[in-house]
Amino acid sequence: MRLRELKKTLGVGLVGAGFINSFHARGWAHVRDADITAVCDVRRDRADQLAALCRDTGVGNPTVYSNVSDVVKDPQVEALWLGVPNFIKLDVVKTVVEEVTQGKSNLVGICSEKPLARNVAEAQELVRLVKKTNLLHGYLENQVFSPSLIRGKEFVWKQAAHRHGRPYLARAAEEHSGPHEPWFWQGSKSGGGVLLDMMCHSYEAGRALLTAPGEAKDALRPKTITGETASLKWTEPGYVEQLKARTGGTVDYSKSPCEDFARGNLTFETPDGKTAVVEATTSWSFVGAGLRLTFELLGPEYSLQINSLQPESFVFLSSNVKRGPGEEVLEKQNAEQGLMPLIADESYTYGYQNEDAHMVQSFLKGKSPMETWDDGLLVVKLCMASYMAAEAGRKLDFPPPGLEKFIPACARS
Repeated sequence: MRLRELKKTLGVGLVGAGFINSFHARGWAHVRDADITAVCDVRRDRADQLAALCRDTGVGNPTVYSNVSDVVKDPQVEALWLGVPNFIKLDVVKTVVEEVTQGKSNLVGICSEKPLARNVAEAQELVRLVKKTNLLHGYLENQVFSPSLIRGKEFVWKQAAHRHGRPYLARAAEEHSGPHEPWFWQGSKSGGGVLLDMMCHSYEAGRALLTAPGEAKDALRPKTITGETASLKWTEPGYVEQLKARTGGTVDYSKSPCEDFARGNLTFETPDGKTAVVEATTSWSFVGAGLRLTFELLGPEYSLQINSLQPESFVFLSSNVKRGPGEEVLEKQNAEQGLMPLIADESYTYGYQNEDAHMVQSFLKGKSPMETWDDGLLVVKLCMASYMAAEAGRKLDFPPPGLEKFIPACARS
């Protein structure tokens, strides 16, 4: 006699077998009620490697595909995690929606990595397409799910904000030495440079910190926005050649550069008519141990500080220790010797585990996740408005005229 199934397990297909979905797979052991049942990538070798990782870590025994249509029609796949390059995401979603609307899938939900799209027009089209279906949709903004951010926000709002007033300033920054894949550096493929690649994190994390627990997502109304961009490092002749070598000659920043530094100020009107501000800074020209995430939240009588490079563990390697380059210590690792922060589990620290667990449970319960493609669309609008402000050289009211058709300069080239 077979035992009655006591709970539902969600079958998840990873579309794209690059860096980001490997990050999800590495943290999936801590996600309950879901198995990775499929992996899809146009490069069979990468798909096989990611599938092997899933099997080795016990998070699933995925079938390997090279065609998105086949993944969608797999009866063991009930949700998709899209970790594909920005320039092919729209085509992938069109294929998914076509199969779903023809009744050829068991999908209940679909998640997309950040940014949702390369520009506002593409983001609007993605939202329109997914809403043609009954699919639940999740926006994979991992920093909003970082344990330190969740706990810090919870504590500040509970212990201080409700007595002394809501916070009025959030600072968020992400900095490292540059992306892994060549397409990130190419504006026509990625949609922009570091502003789009990483300020999408900072704006949404800042908005999350300034929004009260349980408050509606649209409680804060964007009012004005600024933007500043620069190429500080990677257009210097020596680094132009280094980037060429790193990308096999596909990226030439002497001819088609994108910004490697960006910052912006975003002001909101709060429900009580006051002003709250997000200060965001991002960089591909940061030189340090590796990826650095910092957050601050300031209010009338309190403040919160978070820095990912101040963990519980550090390791020191003398000059006599010879190692090859790698990322054993932390993502975007720059140093191989000396004193280095050692992050025990990056998939946990950066929020991937919480993010994936939340999306799985939302889909199983038939509920819309905390972060949806509507949030992803707003974030793309904010990033594009910062590009517009940078090109205009002044602060803009939000939303500025022409936002829906705007393409950043480095993406136009």
